Amino acid sequence: MIKSPIGYNQRQKRTVEALGLRKINQTVVYPDNPAVRGMVRAVAHLIKIEKAE
Repeated sequence: MIKSPIGYNQRQKRTVEALGLRKINQTVVYPDNPAVRGMVRAVAHLIKIEKAE
């Protein structure tokens, strides 16, 4: 997460929380599937996406 969800609507805050992100600069790893891609797309302005090696 690179930006706080404070000031954004409740749906985006819940999506960030559902992804397991609680603090700025926190990292999580998820499998690449349609559900996760949809969540990432909804909050792309708050997070940074990188491909896991």
